[in-house]
Amino acid sequence: MAELRSPVTNLHMTQPLVPHRQLPVKLADFDPRYVDGDWNKLTAAERVAENTAISGELAYRLYAENKRSVLLVLQGMDTSGKDGTIRAATTGINPLSFNITAFKQPSVEELEHDFLWRIHKATPNRGHIGIFNRSHYEDVLIVRVHKLVPKSVWRARYEAINGFERHLAANGTAVLKCFLHISKDEQRERLEARLADPTKRWKFAKGDLEERALWDDYQQAYEDVLARCNTEHAPWHIIPADRKWYRNLVVSNLLRETLEKMDPKFPPEEEGLDQIKVV
Repeated sequence: MAELRSPVTNLHMTQPLVPHRQLPVKLADFDPRYVDGDWNKLTAAERVAENTAISGELAYRLYAENKRSVLLVLQGMDTSGKDGTIRAATTGINPLSFNITAFKQPSVEELEHDFLWRIHKATPNRGHIGIFNRSHYEDVLIVRVHKLVPKSVWRARYEAINGFERHLAANGTAVLKCFLHISKDEQRERLEARLADPTKRWKFAKGDLEERALWDDYQQAYEDVLARCNTEHAPWHIIPADRKWYRNLVVSNLLRETLEKMDPKFPPEEEGLDQIKVV
C-alpha cells in the first residue's frame, strides 16, 4: 500500500507553508483534486480503518494518562465535508475519548464576552480529543467578509488567535488544524446533489447561495488566515478535499501521526496488585 506523505509539502504549488513564517499563500497554487501516490477509494478505506483502530488505542491511552489533549480544528467552505471527515476520523474510537463542538452564530451571552470566550470553554479536557467543526477562525472569516466589525478589530485577532493557540500548546494540547480545500465547481456539484436528494434537502439553505457569491472574498480571507496563523506550535494543513475519500485518508492519517508522536502512556499501577485476590 502506498505511503502517504505530507498533504502540504507535496502539493503542486509555488510556495509551501513553512511553520512560523508568514509567507503569502495563494490557494490557486493548491490542487483540490490532488492525490499523492497511487491511492484509490479501496486502499484509502483500508488505511482509514487501520488509522482509526490505531488512533482508538492511542486515544484510550491518552484518556488513561490524563495529562495532555488534542484539538482537531476543521475549517472549510460550505460542503467541504467537515461532518463527513469527523465521521471517518472517529469511527471506532470510544466516544468517551472525544468531544465535538460545532460553532454556530454566537448567542447573546457569547457576544457579551471577547470572541475567544466561547472557544476556550470548548477546548478539550486533559485526556480528551476535541474536534471543532468551524472554530475561532470564523471571527476572521465570516466576520471579515460580511464586515461585521471594523477592519482594525478583525486584523488584531490574528495575533490573539496565535497567542491563544500558543497557550494551548504550552499547556499540553496538540493543535491540529486542517483546511478542507475544495474547488468552486465541486461545491456547485455538492449543492446540486443536496437539492436532488430529499433526504439531504434539510442541509440546503437559500443563504448558501449568498455565501457562494462571496467565494473570492472567502478565498482571500482564508489565504490570510493560512499565512498569518501558520505557526510552529499550531501549523496549518491544506487538505485536498474534492475527493472525499482522499480527504478522509489525509485527516485520519494526521490524527494518527499526532497521537503516535505524543505516545501517551498508561499511568503506573498501584503497588501490590499481584497479591490481591478478588473474592
